[in-house]
Amino acid sequence: MKHLRYLAYVLRHKWFVLLECARHGILLRGLLHDLSKFSPSEWGPYVDHFYGRRLGRQRDATGYYKPTDTGDFAFDNAWLHHAHRNDHHWQYWVQADEPGTEPRVHPMAGYALIEMVCDWVGAARAQRSQATVGEWYAANGHKMLLHPNTRTHVEFILDELTGNTHGQ
Repeated sequence: MKHLRYLAYVLRHKWFVLLECARHGILLRGLLHDLSKFSPSEWGPYVDHFYGRRLGRQRDATGYYKPTDTGDFAFDNAWLHHAHRNDHHWQYWVQADEPGTEPRVHPMAGYALIEMVCDWVGAARAQRSQATVGEWYAANGHKMLLHPNTRTHVEFILDELTGNTHGQ
């Protein structure tokens, strides 16, 4: 049953991301979105983490969850696999360096950046979140290591989505 529940969520999420990607002119990205979640290295750990043995660390009221150091080693590894194979996650663009030094943050490619925002919209809709994507970003954006150009572009897209006119 937990596998069916997770499948229903993933398909609902993919549908909403596809719709949003189509609106932004990146239909193929929407079709291919999150295909790695169907791989054995991600599927089982995700199912167990979200629909199985519940470790108590789930999403907050905005829909955010910290996908690292959850106490669930299998899920943490599955998340690492996912982030490193899907360039629509900002973590894909962060390069670890020597211990004790700051990581190098690369600017995201435009299509990946747009898909990332579409992913946020799709996740909010799939989770039936009461928080808007703008509210979610306002609460969680500071936790992301984004290149300054990437952050500017993300905030521009979010302003367009929400009708916000900070610059006017």
